[in-house]
Amino acid sequence: MSNIVHPVHSSVQLLSLYHDSLVSRVISRLPPNISRPTPTPHSRYTKYWTSHSSLYRKVAITLQMVQYTELLWEMIARRRGEKFRWRVVILIEAIKAICRLFLLRLTNSRPLVSPPLPERDVDPRSAEEEEGDWNGMQTPLSERSSDLSWTMPRTGLSLPCLPDVNDVSDFLISKVLTADDIKPPKTLLHRVTGQGQLAEILYILRPVAYALAMQRWNGNKRSWRPWLIGFGMEYGCRQLAKTDFRERLAGGLRGLTGLEREELRKRGWAMGWWFMRGALYENLTQPWLKDLTRKMRGKPLLDLVGSVVEDYEYLWDNYYFSTATL
Repeated sequence: MSNIVHPVHSSVQLLSLYHDSLVSRVISRLPPNISRPTPTPHSRYTKYWTSHSSLYRKVAITLQMVQYTELLWEMIARRRGEKFRWRVVILIEAIKAICRLFLLRLTNSRPLVSPPLPERDVDPRSAEEEEGDWNGMQTPLSERSSDLSWTMPRTGLSLPCLPDVNDVSDFLISKVLTADDIKPPKTLLHRVTGQGQLAEILYILRPVAYALAMQRWNGNKRSWRPWLIGFGMEYGCRQLAKTDFRERLAGGLRGLTGLEREELRKRGWAMGWWFMRGALYENLTQPWLKDLTRKMRGKPLLDLVGSVVEDYEYLWDNYYFSTATL
């Protein structure tokens, strides 16, 4: 089943990457009088670099394409044996690391953001839902305009109704600018130097080191050495980066921009995937999941959840990239 699903999934991901570029291009060509969605700090930052550096854009697209297809390549390589599979895994991780090192260099030693390309600011379906009623039928324009106006009995002229107090408050709040809103996109991330730069480079190289360790001790899945190497590098990089922020920025961690806090939070949540990797998964998580799914069998709804978990267990048990986060 996975041999069919994942080629389709990779194709959809690549298609969505192309579709996002089309949506972004259309929004950029809208007339000035048409309101645009408020860009997020991540969108502002990545749009700046993709528009000012063609090399950044090419490298970022390459990185995204590799990430979207990495599991598919691993599945194909696995048919030729475990030895060939791990060679392909290490090659893919090396390509991604090289791309990220290029991005680090192109942004003048600024930390990486995930994803490196702008995300879609607005979902076209949301606009369609807002225009329609609950049953999918649109209210005629004449009816909508009459609901929002009052006709004066003597002159016959119409006056617009006063807006709701909550609408006014929401409108004013949406127009409030923060410090990040007025910063140039380039300065939404501070440059890293010294131990901060070292932490970022080690963070980029961590997947390569972990893949090499997994290949080295491939015969013993329960060995803790690959897991300790990978987790130790990622945790050490995180602590080193935090130390650099505390020492270098005014106010320490409170001096981080919104984008930096968001990226730090993403990396923190991504560390939860270490429960699904290596020795920790083989020795603790996997037995617990198997026991949990066994208890769910034969129970309404829970049986369905258990079957979904079992389907994912096959990926977690057999494929490296099923739990990759970088």
